[in-house]
Amino acid sequence: MKNTILLTLALAFVATSTAAQDLEIVDRTGEVRAFALAGIDSITFGSQAIPDIVFPAATGDILNIHTTTGAVRFAVPRLTGLSIVDTSQLVLDFGDGSSSAFDLADVDSLSFADSSDTPVSVTWSGTTVAVDNPLADVGIAVDVSGADVTVNATGGLGGVRYHLGGATADGMFKVYGDGDFTLRLDGVQITNLDGPAINIQADETIGVELPAGTVSRLVDGTTYSDPPGDEDQKGAFFSEGQLLIGGEGEMVVSGRGDDQHGLVSDDFIAIHGGTVTVTGATKDGIHTNEGFYLVAGSVDVAADGDGIDGGDGPVVISSGTLAVLCAGDDKDAVKCDGELRIDGGDVVIDVRGDQSKGLNAGTVVVTDGTVHIDTSGGVVLEASGAGFDPSYCSAIKADDLVRIAGGQVEITTGGEAGRGISCDGDIEMTGGLLAVTSSGGGGTYVDENGVTDAYHGPCIKTDGDCLLQAGDLVLSHTGSGGRGLSVDGDLAVGTVQSAPTIQVTTSGAAISTGFGEATEAKAITVDSLITITDGVLTLSSPDDAIKSKKAIVIDGGTIDIVQSLEGIEAPFLTINGGAIHVTSTDDGLNTTFGVDGEADDGSEMVINGGYVAVNAPAGDGLDSNGTLSINGGTLVVHGPPSQPEVGIDVNGVFLVNGGVTVVSQVNSFMNEVPHGASSQYAVLIRTNQTLAAGTLFHVEDASGNPVLTFAPARNYSSVLLSTPALAAGTTYRVSTGGSCTGTATDGIYGGGTYSGGTLRTSFAFSGTVLTVTF
Repeated sequence: MKNTILLTLALAFVATSTAAQDLEIVDRTGEVRAFALAGIDSITFGSQAIPDIVFPAATGDILNIHTTTGAVRFAVPRLTGLSIVDTSQLVLDFGDGSSSAFDLADVDSLSFADSSDTPVSVTWSGTTVAVDNPLADVGIAVDVSGADVTVNATGGLGGVRYHLGGATADGMFKVYGDGDFTLRLDGVQITNLDGPAINIQADETIGVELPAGTVSRLVDGTTYSDPPGDEDQKGAFFSEGQLLIGGEGEMVVSGRGDDQHGLVSDDFIAIHGGTVTVTGATKDGIHTNEGFYLVAGSVDVAADGDGIDGGDGPVVISSGTLAVLCAGDDKDAVKCDGELRIDGGDVVIDVRGDQSKGLNAGTVVVTDGTVHIDTSGGVVLEASGAGFDPSYCSAIKADDLVRIAGGQVEITTGGEAGRGISCDGDIEMTGGLLAVTSSGGGGTYVDENGVTDAYHGPCIKTDGDCLLQAGDLVLSHTGSGGRGLSVDGDLAVGTVQSAPTIQVTTSGAAISTGFGEATEAKAITVDSLITITDGVLTLSSPDDAIKSKKAIVIDGGTIDIVQSLEGIEAPFLTINGGAIHVTSTDDGLNTTFGVDGEADDGSEMVINGGYVAVNAPAGDGLDSNGTLSINGGTLVVHGPPSQPEVGIDVNGVFLVNGGVTVVSQVNSFMNEVPHGASSQYAVLIRTNQTLAAGTLFHVEDASGNPVLTFAPARNYSSVLLSTPALAAGTTYRVSTGGSCTGTATDGIYGGGTYSGGTLRTSFAFSGTVLTVTF
């Protein structure tokens, strides 16, 4: 019969029977299990998983066979099993097919040891090296040539520790290995004049321990000598395997190699603690093929190439501090092809190169922590077709998605046409703070088709959709042609459960592109649909505050446009709710397809609800090149004091079917009145006199019940009024002047008592729409 025992590496064997008839297994808890040797055919070892800690460690990876003549050691990973043969021999079988036999009568006991308990020490002193290698008999060979140290690890041990100390001006440490291990850098200083300071030719997991109070320095050579075979040697600290860096000390890597990086892994790098500083590199400061993780600690990187290149990714920053200086042109401070995720910590990035990027990945996600990015690089015009294609310097660039879900992201851009966030896909904000301050102006260029166009740097630019569900968004742009938010797809603001706070300010001059065309500094501009469900928006712009090339639907929220040329503009504008205040020097609300003229162009403006107050000192309050339908809500317009602009200008049909409409304006032949097909009564009251700004305009019914008490913001001579309170069969009186004890909101008084006015005229409806002159 064959009896096989599967042993974990945490067990120790003791043969207590003097006749060697029994085998007792004593585990680390002290529990004893006994087996008759006659019933044991072989002993098989199970594989040891790497513990989930910073530094690789193995438990019981060295087997000690204690005999009457002494102990013999074997590397457990080389073993495939132990066999008891004829109850007289203990046979060790190895993975290479060889074996070793011991007479059981000579075996006292079997025990396990940890390779990590007996580290290999390497200490440099100039051109000489002192090596203490207690693992030479279990597969660890250390060769020394001058100050060059090469380790060949062939025993498969998974927890070897190498302690490196001392200093050399022309040496190196190189490892060929078949098991995980840890490098303890005890303030070692290694400069290699013709290659990497540390070169790990082992595709394993390598821990790098930085003891508290130590500073280790690694410097490579300017020109590398050719490596054996096809070995890689890509930087001052190079590893084929994963690097897990931790501790409380510091490691300084200075990359001097031509066309080489600083700190490199062909797998991934995870930093769990300590301070890692890369003072420079001809290429990337930190370079990996399969990701970069900052779990804790501090990382400071400066390089001529990319700061951190995470390869296929991901790049994950969950805690600690990261500082990157990206000075080169067309480089990235932190990049990867996959997801770049910041879940905590403090990230500070300085981007100085033209067309360079701060964070650049397929997807960029921020859920927590603080991110500060300053850019001073400018735009580069790259030859394309019959002209050029602009390539911008951006703080954040993504191919597919940028999502801000928490934390604080603060961006400052100062270079020519510098961009805050640029995404080829979608941008989402569901929480946190995002603040972008831009000052770089734009300019003109000839595009690939030979046409003069403008380049400019929006605070946020997305080629896809933009979803602003929650959080605080603050955008400011002072550069020429600078825009706050520019969206090629749809823009959705708020949800029925969440409301963002959005502040956008632009103040730059327009960029003239010739023939009367210009690129203006707008607050929010969208190519497709804008939907505002909820939120608090405060906007200021020398041009459009909110513009869509297709349609805008406002269902709720609070919108305060404190300065604009045109407040809200789109071919189709629908207001179903919300509170909107607009100050504009041209049109407050404008629906148009962009064609001048007095004909109906098919655009539509519809007000179904909400509250809209427009202050238009020099332009039309509402201007629809198509139709206007007011079906509910409240509309207050303080129109212009002089012709030819008016409070409401409609090219097509103007209908009032509900709500409250109050418009003050100049008395002009351009004054609009609703169409007779309207279902709610409306009256246009005109005078040949000019009434001063603030002069009360009061309408009451025959019983003295107030219908309207209104204080226009500027001189006026015409008022359009429509409200459900107006009805046929009643005489209404109109007075001006006097005073009211009520409270005024946007010039309309509520409550209180009106008195002291001068009666000007009275009227009664004979049809739905009436014009009265006094």
